Amino acid sequence: MGHKEHNVTSILDILRRTQAGDRQRQIARATGIDRKTISKYLAVAKEYGFTPLSSAETLHEIAASVFRTIHLSGNNERTSANEEVLLPHKETISDWLHQEELRLTKVHIKLTRMGVHVNYNALYRFAKKHLGFGGKKVTVRMAETAPGDVAEVDFGRLGLVYDPGSGKNRILHALVVTLVMSRHQYVYATHRQNAEALITGIEAAWEFFGGVTRRVSLDNMKAAVVKSDRYEPVFNRIFLEYSEHRGFIIDPAPVRHPEAKATVERQVPYVRENFFKGEEFIDRDHVQREAERWCRDIAGLRIHGTTRKRPAVVFQEEEKLHLKPLSKERFDVPVWDDCKVHPDHHIRFGQALYSLPTDYIGKAVAVRGDSRLVRIYFNEQLVKTHPKKAKGRRSTDFADYPKEKSAYAMRDCDYYIRKGGENGEAQGKFMEALFIGDFPWARIREAQKLLRLKEHYGVLRVEAACQRALGFGLINVHRVEGMIIKTGNGSSQAAAPAPRPLSARFERTADYFCHTNQNEKENTDGSNT
Repeated sequence: MGHKEHNVTSILDILRRTQAGDRQRQIARATGIDRKTISKYLAVAKEYGFTPLSSAETLHEIAASVFRTIHLSGNNERTSANEEVLLPHKETISDWLHQEELRLTKVHIKLTRMGVHVNYNALYRFAKKHLGFGGKKVTVRMAETAPGDVAEVDFGRLGLVYDPGSGKNRILHALVVTLVMSRHQYVYATHRQNAEALITGIEAAWEFFGGVTRRVSLDNMKAAVVKSDRYEPVFNRIFLEYSEHRGFIIDPAPVRHPEAKATVERQVPYVRENFFKGEEFIDRDHVQREAERWCRDIAGLRIHGTTRKRPAVVFQEEEKLHLKPLSKERFDVPVWDDCKVHPDHHIRFGQALYSLPTDYIGKAVAVRGDSRLVRIYFNEQLVKTHPKKAKGRRSTDFADYPKEKSAYAMRDCDYYIRKGGENGEAQGKFMEALFIGDFPWARIREAQKLLRLKEHYGVLRVEAACQRALGFGLINVHRVEGMIIKTGNGSSQAAAPAPRPLSARFERTADYFCHTNQNEKENTDGSNT
């Protein structure tokens, strides 16, 4: 028969049966305990003063002493050798467990590498006895939450729902917002778990409750917390801006500690099982309508398992008046992005183009866009604001261009006429003639070429060529350049003589072109009658 340890109650039963006059064989048959074990218990009991006349209180003390002597002392003897091996490494094991947060299995591996050979069970008993490892976690109840103080927020998966936009079933999630004091809650259905869905859901919750709590507690979801840290978390830029808009404090739960927001953690499966599961929904909007009704009429009016009160009633009577008023307009969820300014003075944001001044070409800028405006920041300073444009469109401020390029971009014909006039009267008149027509801006490139001719030939030669071209009615910049070249390639700035105005092509009198029939002439003279 294998070794079996018995507890104090079993030993006490043996002592009482012995006092009653039962023999060891009878006791063994009645209790199922081996006679040798019974004999050993009785021998040790006699050492502690056991007699047939011992009182009931004395029997309890003797039974406990027998148990400690036979079972506990034997275990101590078996474990003492392992403890002697592990005690010199107690501080090292403690550091591994508490400072480096290693698992006990990893500690066992590292001890083996160091030449410390004990089995895992012995290490577990040592860590439990000397280092407090593996004990039951002690919890305490926190103080009651003040009305309107905290709302806990969490996402939870509901199931598949048909999405008309994609034409197929998609996973639907529930954003559950629970007021900790009253346990009243709001459920927002969404196919996504991004910042826009999070903020839209919380905004809908504030409208449902009619106010805002002072703090919002949530886990370290990327939509709200970029970097998790117990003391210095880095918040998502959009969500931080939203918290400032509504005036609440973000209170993220520690990493891997869901009990820090236990109120809403328990509500996520409740929403899934009690509200969603087993129901038939048309689409996400149908789910949302039913969720609001369920929060108000079913979940809100149930007897809560912890508070034993109806959440909606507690909310109306004790918490609603303590919420911060919902004064500002609904938050317009923005989108942030980092963009580079391209050589054409524009950035691409949201599949649309927005201009910046020349100084920012090639630089990285931060862009914030909402439903109305696009704001562009450089080194945290606002440098440009544009109205929001649809995909494929652009917003260009021509003042961002250099002056010599803005006129071309704006198709400003008057600018070129004015610049030509500054170079000479003939050039100004030539420019005016150049832009005559239904689509004057189609000849802007020719106007630019005419202005550049002075860089190669000088202002006076260009002026003379324009004057000659006007005299011939020749409004063609390429022909003007040809005239300049034919007059010589020298750099002289002397003006060529103005061309003589052309006379009429025909110099005969008009009578010369009056022809009469010969017969008519003869009849007129009277020679032929």
